[in-house]
Amino acid sequence: MTLRILRLLVGLIAFGAGCAVMVRAGIGLDPWTVFAQGIALQTGIGIGWVTNILGFLVLLVWIPLRQRPGVGTVANILLVGTSMQATLAVVPAVEGFALQLLTFIGGMLVVAVASGLYIGADFGPGPRDGLMTGIHARFGTPIWAARFGVEATVLLAGWLLGGTVGIGTVLFAVGIGPLVDRTLPLLDHRRGLRGRAAIAAVVNAR
Repeated sequence: MTLRILRLLVGLIAFGAGCAVMVRAGIGLDPWTVFAQGIALQTGIGIGWVTNILGFLVLLVWIPLRQRPGVGTVANILLVGTSMQATLAVVPAVEGFALQLLTFIGGMLVVAVASGLYIGADFGPGPRDGLMTGIHARFGTPIWAARFGVEATVLLAGWLLGGTVGIGTVLFAVGIGPLVDRTLPLLDHRRGLRGRAAIAAVVNAR
């Protein structure tokens, strides 16, 4: 149990740090972070704090969807955005496309390893994961359709608010599933979670 809690905490903190590194790369972000960045730009609230607030608001939507949060769900809301904000305070933006690309890929790799740690700890899904599975359970909507609908909506909203959409957005969409498919079997405390199960686990790892 102690090791599982350590995996959870380290994974969530590292996840936030990896997201912050991708923000500093400046070439695009995953849909939810684009949304958080757009809100941050319009309100002046730090993107990390916005990420925490969004996680809490998404958790409220779990109520009509009849989803139950776990310890990992609450820890996710408290730690990911906080770690993100702290990392942004010490990591500067980078310039030059080659360096930006390398920085983004490095951040995405950190997110993949962090996902393996915190998902593999098995303390409950992140708030956005639960939203997808809750829509599926409540309305019978396929998870892929629920994911597409929600993420397309937040991506468009974030872009309209000024969030960064670019090649990084595409790289994350294409790359994060296969990367977590590699890291989760190595870091999952249950071992052996692979393939479609691993990719489904990171439908949206935050």
